[in-house]
Amino acid sequence: MSKDLRNPLARARGLGSAKEGVGHWMTQRVTALALVFLTLWFLCTLLGLLHADYATARATLAKPWNAVLAIAFLVTMFRHAVLGLQVVIEDYVHTRWLEVASLVVIKFIAVLAALTGVFAVLRVALGS
Repeated sequence: MSKDLRNPLARARGLGSAKEGVGHWMTQRVTALALVFLTLWFLCTLLGLLHADYATARATLAKPWNAVLAIAFLVTMFRHAVLGLQVVIEDYVHTRWLEVASLVVIKFIAVLAALTGVFAVLRVALGS
């Protein structure tokens, strides 16, 4: 006999797992792991360009792998930030409309910032 551990009211309402927790958790861990390597690359590149002029920095970013890694760093960083902030908002904001509004604003700002960063990398890398 399988025992249902939910309380009777939750069982009557049909409330239970949204079936999204594992995917969210796994995505957050994968982005964190990717950020370890991307941050190491970013810091090594940045330290290598510490006393370089703009032309050298631009030539470094114009290399295809550096541009791709810079874009991957930006996109992964903002995705990871949104996932973390989403957990905080869902756990600590208890007014439904404020929770939804906060999630929308955070996602909008993250997408806008990521697109701006990608555009900046492409502009410097492609020389326009």
